[in-house]
Amino acid sequence: MGDYIVRATAAEGQIRAFAIDSRNIVETAREKHDTSPVVTAALGRLLTAGAMMGIMMKGDKDLLTLQIKCSGPVKGLTVTADAKGHVKGFADVPQVMLPPNAKGKLDVGGALDLGVLSVIKDLGLKEPYVGQTELKTGEIGDDLTYYFASSEQIPSSVGLGVLMDRNNTVKQAGGFILQLMPFASEEVISSLEKKLTAMESVTDYLERGFTPEQLLEELIGEFGVEFSERTDASFSCNCSKERVEKAIVSIGRKELNEMVQEGKPIEVTCHFCNRAYEFTVEDLKKILIRSK
Repeated sequence: MGDYIVRATAAEGQIRAFAIDSRNIVETAREKHDTSPVVTAALGRLLTAGAMMGIMMKGDKDLLTLQIKCSGPVKGLTVTADAKGHVKGFADVPQVMLPPNAKGKLDVGGALDLGVLSVIKDLGLKEPYVGQTELKTGEIGDDLTYYFASSEQIPSSVGLGVLMDRNNTVKQAGGFILQLMPFASEEVISSLEKKLTAMESVTDYLERGFTPEQLLEELIGEFGVEFSERTDASFSCNCSKERVEKAIVSIGRKELNEMVQEGKPIEVTCHFCNRAYEFTVEDLKKILIRSK
């Protein structure tokens, strides 16, 4: 079965919720970027969150970018998602090896360390919306929980998990986002907080075979969960030779002319999916002519 996201409400609209099975998305990213286990876990968590946050946007052409710049050995992560369940991303340093953390788990917090999380929403306006927050734990789920509270004033709980298999492929990946509406009652808030305190990790539920629907039933079923939408999700890159050509044009005629003078073909690789595009000297000459 392919990856998908479910959207739901509970407590008569006082809670809105999203959950995702993202195993295929994270495994595709691992394959394309040849990431080490701890980087797979870090990038996988951000991809999982990005896919869910992407479908929160209303416009078909709206784009969301989650970007982490950090002092840890991974240096940074970038994820882009749209409103239709398409998501892509990359790590600045795909191969990082660290010992397990104190809990014996992959040390995602150590891979990221200190840094800044930026949430960029391109809604077709003159300027994109940009919200930023410092990384509080590097665990990504906690950092996004803090982002929603501080930048969007939405009390939220973000749970993300990636479980690696012994052969370093992705065994499980998924997550949830729960958000309280402004009119949520104290009783609902208190009950939800108790439930979240007692819950297991996301990957524990996934290992037991929980679907996104069952995960939300477990978390907010007592409040009367109502599912409203299911969206297929996938790792999807919209790069093309034409798009890469525009990027080459943007470097300027002087640099383009120098490439032509060197008389060698060039290869340009997409950051997001690692696909390589080759441009012959003749291609470069044509681009130079068209760039006048």
